Amino acid sequence: MLKPAKDYRTLCDTFRWDVPEFYNIGVDICDKWAHQPDRLALIYDDDTGQTRRYTFRDLKRRSNRLANGLKAMGIGIGDRVGILLPQRPETAISHIGLYKLGAIAIPLFTLFGTDALAYRLENSQARGVITDAANLPKILSIRDTLPQLRVIIVTDGDAPEGVVAFQDLLSRGSDAFTPVQTRADDPALIIYTSGTTGPPKGALHAHRVLLGHLPGVEFPHNFFPREDDRFWTPADWAWIGGLIDVLLPSWHHGITVVAHRARKFDPEEAFQLMAKHRIRNAFMPPTALKLMRQIPDSSVPHDFKMRTIGSGGETLGEELLEWGRRIMGVTINEFYGQTECNLVVGNCSEVMPILPGSMGRPIPGHAVAVVDKDGHPLTAGRVGEIAVHSPDPVMFLEYWKNPEATGKKFINDWSLTGDLARMDDDGYLWFVGRKDDLITSSGYRIGPAEIEECIMKHPAVSMVAVIGRPDPVRTEIVKAFIVPRDASLATSETAREIQQFVKERLAAHEYPREIEFTDSLPMTATGKIMRRELKAREL
Repeated sequence: MLKPAKDYRTLCDTFRWDVPEFYNIGVDICDKWAHQPDRLALIYDDDTGQTRRYTFRDLKRRSNRLANGLKAMGIGIGDRVGILLPQRPETAISHIGLYKLGAIAIPLFTLFGTDALAYRLENSQARGVITDAANLPKILSIRDTLPQLRVIIVTDGDAPEGVVAFQDLLSRGSDAFTPVQTRADDPALIIYTSGTTGPPKGALHAHRVLLGHLPGVEFPHNFFPREDDRFWTPADWAWIGGLIDVLLPSWHHGITVVAHRARKFDPEEAFQLMAKHRIRNAFMPPTALKLMRQIPDSSVPHDFKMRTIGSGGETLGEELLEWGRRIMGVTINEFYGQTECNLVVGNCSEVMPILPGSMGRPIPGHAVAVVDKDGHPLTAGRVGEIAVHSPDPVMFLEYWKNPEATGKKFINDWSLTGDLARMDDDGYLWFVGRKDDLITSSGYRIGPAEIEECIMKHPAVSMVAVIGRPDPVRTEIVKAFIVPRDASLATSETAREIQQFVKERLAAHEYPREIEFTDSLPMTATGKIMRRELKAREL
């Protein structure tokens, strides 16, 4: 835990890691608090407006029952289990139970389509999936293509043949369970991250990843936790930002988390939620902040009182920072990281000046530099790739079943991010651009390769290239350049068909919001599509 200091340098000089040999996320975030019977862990607002509250003792009993039930069904140490659920109590209970069982959790976004789910479940060789009634049909439609998938659990509604009801499993299981004694370096979860070439890669993280995240949460939230802190994020718990930037570190500290996953982000509802539940801390993606800023100042309710707001995924401008101070009453602290090595750079307004446009300084405990193509740190002012020195407790173990990609992620003792930046004389980092073609849209990092592969399955498509086009609200939107199989197919009706095609098979946030039909695509002599040339047309 970061101890408050008078300045940034003192904070860095006095910080020391404390990673024990044995450590289990489930025990840390739940069981260690359960001896306090009234300690509140979760406030859940469901989609009907009803509110339910859960103590840490409630979560311990339920997660123990789930762990016993899963064990009886043959799920054990090292087995992979998908969690296809939104922000809801069963999501958290599933994570806790799997960690205590020694299994490996795979967070899955509920907007994923069947192709996206099938790939991740097949690649990970998942033996089980926990989902809800709304998403169960997707799993059932691909079950026959996944012979290793033995266990399907549904949290609500009827359980058809071959599916187990979550509540039935809990009712049959004992609430006494002895957690597996996992080492800090034992694997705990796989989070799939998109890349620009090839299919998504599964970043395998150890139990220690939560300990590695702690300074990166405490720093931008001005020495979290403090008295009366209460955390919320609109970011889905299927992504690292919602799961390990908010849920798990809050429970490490015994702090209450508010859960509410709206079908679509509503800025007015966000203000109301912060007031209703006395939320003090939030992780807000920049797109959410931009949408909230569009509400007239006179219409913003004033019965909320935030202590901290952290944001990451893209650079915050001076106007957004000023709005945060004026309307939210806080200085929004920007931070930076990626799925493989998260929360390694950030701002803390209590110990350092906030420079608009900068992603901040290296967070205490992490050695971050700007390096050249050979992995040598560059002097101040020179542009290079952001890299994190290894070993680091927040760093991933490997890409699942992909040693070649894992090897390319490192040079010397540095883990490469693929993002270009410069560092000034005071150690502030300034983002320049992405080394590859990743698309950042509404806080999601989207790889074009998976979208292109999906679009190519449509019968009207001959060739396709996907890029991110600059957008004032979403940072970028997904745009597809398509060469049709026949010129007569280049119609608005075909474009809508393709958009729906991608929505159903991948995810709603990945579909191309714009489609441009073209006769040809710019290509290199070796046949590679030159996305940079397409992006240059949009500037």
